[in-house]
Amino acid sequence: MDQGVFYDTVRQGLWVAVIISVPILSVALVAGLVVGLFQALTSIQEMTLTFVPKLAAIVIVYWISMGFMTQTLVSFFQDTLVPLMISG
Repeated sequence: MDQGVFYDTVRQGLWVAVIISVPILSVALVAGLVVGLFQALTSIQEMTLTFVPKLAAIVIVYWISMGFMTQTLVSFFQDTLVPLMISG
């Protein structure tokens, strides 16, 4: 395998990882900001208040975007990795 093909495959794999993680990370960011703002406005400093809503939002978004994540990973595997394994 040529070094250019290797680095291009690694770059594509990292890009797929970024695309897959964006929905979950963005929801975690928004939920953290909303809960932090709520805590600042109400002066409630409870640790579970930051953890539980963020975890619930992440689970819901994961559940919704699970099909997209699976489809993206399978297409990357079938379109990129399998032909490389067959050729070489």
